[in-house]
Amino acid sequence: SRTTQSKQTHASNMVDAKEYYEDQKHLMKLCDFLRSGDGPAVREAIEMDKRVYYIKGEKLVNFLVEPKKGTKWPKDLPKFKSRPDAISVCKDLCNRQFMHRSEKVGKGELEISRVRDFDESAYFTWIYEGNKKFSHLMTTCLVIGFLCCTCFPIWPNFLKVFVWYMSVSLLIFIFFLITFRALLFLMVWIIGYECWFLPNLFDEQLGFFESFVPFISIEKTKDGQLMYRAGVFVAFFSFCWWAVTQPSEFDGFVKGQGDFIKDLYAGTLLSDMSQKDKENIDKPKMPSLEDLLKKLDSEDEEEKELSEEEAAEALLESLVGDEEDIEDDEE
Repeated sequence: SRTTQSKQTHASNMVDAKEYYEDQKHLMKLCDFLRSGDGPAVREAIEMDKRVYYIKGEKLVNFLVEPKKGTKWPKDLPKFKSRPDAISVCKDLCNRQFMHRSEKVGKGELEISRVRDFDESAYFTWIYEGNKKFSHLMTTCLVIGFLCCTCFPIWPNFLKVFVWYMSVSLLIFIFFLITFRALLFLMVWIIGYECWFLPNLFDEQLGFFESFVPFISIEKTKDGQLMYRAGVFVAFFSFCWWAVTQPSEFDGFVKGQGDFIKDLYAGTLLSDMSQKDKENIDKPKMPSLEDLLKKLDSEDEEEKELSEEEAAEALLESLVGDEEDIEDDEE
């Protein structure tokens, strides 16, 4: 199999790139490579109220002719031997609507250009988004997950407990991770270096796996921060001295944090219902016989009160009518 693969690789390198990429499928493979992490660097912008990725024509041609150092060019794709061949393929990308020409109208804003021809000095926005199977799969999982979340009230009790423990554990893990990163940075920064554990962890512009690269970064601090580092050094070690010399207060603080975590896991941190209500939270709430009888008695009492009010009103009307009759007789 290795011999066959090496022969295919050698044959693909012998094929003329311009003729090879005339096939739509081969051109799509090239686009998949260009849109991957090994492809040329692209920039983000807003075009027609949509976030897009664009690249300058010259940089795209330069990458096709001379890829950047360390680029893993796919073995089944032939490389470009001349700049005219690369430009010809770029023209095919525009003609087959894998990308279109754009013009800058402001900082971070683009608009579609009326000129369609490829030019190295122009900017080109990617239309091709690659294989959408993974995106469709993730969308399906998102919809299913949303439906499961909306059905949370009818989940079995053991699943609710599991989700609660997972949520609390994740919250505590994130809290201690952020605290550890901050303390590590603080202690190394005091001696004149900036050390970050997982520096790209909270970078929203990177993907999931890219957020964990690099694992750690160390750089020398800028000049003019000596006084700040000295002040932080005094404050930090003053706190450490207080924690050691005042064990009763600090131990109380630690004990309070431990009780807080125990209450989180026990679900008693903000308890506003009895244990019986918690156990019966999933059961349908049907009124008991006593509740029904009380309701009937209250309705009877309301009817009696209404009948007494009607009798009083009738008596009052009769008295008023008698007075009017007496006045008529006297006249």
